[in-house]
Amino acid sequence: MTYDEETLAQLTADAQEVIARYPVPRSALLPLLHLVQSVDGFVSPDGIAFCADQLGLTAAEVSAVATFYTQYKRRPNGEYQVGVCTNTLCAVMGGDRIWDELSGHCGVGNGETTQDGSITLERIECNAACDYAPVMMVNWEFFDNQTPESAKQVVDDLRAGKDVTPTRGPNKVQTFKQVERVLAGFEDGLANEDQGAGGPTLAGLEAAKASGWKAGK
Repeated sequence: MTYDEETLAQLTADAQEVIARYPVPRSALLPLLHLVQSVDGFVSPDGIAFCADQLGLTAAEVSAVATFYTQYKRRPNGEYQVGVCTNTLCAVMGGDRIWDELSGHCGVGNGETTQDGSITLERIECNAACDYAPVMMVNWEFFDNQTPESAKQVVDDLRAGKDVTPTRGPNKVQTFKQVERVLAGFEDGLANEDQGAGGPTLAGLEAAKASGWKAGK
């Protein structure tokens, strides 16, 4: 491994904290892969070797997991992962057009990263936010009710280094590496910045309450 001494020491300390949460050490592999991405920006060869060493696994075993899940990147990722939902509802509500225009605007296709390293663009099958279609996500924070123009503005602001506020979630979008550390299980102190569920999400519940509907037993 080619991590410098300080980086390796911090990684090891963090890894041991993660591993201690599990009765079986190898169960910590998924968060450790996120931890590696929080340092390297992707699952690097050094990261694979580090995880294998920490968990007593082979590099092949670690690679088999890292290549199975799409959240683990096998080449350097952009500072911001921008995912455009093009599943059925978002697509008919404008998601396909958003994707086409945003891809042309950034000059990259699915899974590709802009030359400045700021944006990795991805087609998403579902962002689980159909009540706000069409939806885009940046580092897994929601941008609801998007248009091609608003999506391009978000990307332009991110590339310009501006603070960008998602529709729901923290007050500003965090970088890919920052979010990866959270996914590894380390708090960022931003949980209280969430705005909670919005009107469209609660519409069905409110209708049920108004009609006196009860869940069946």
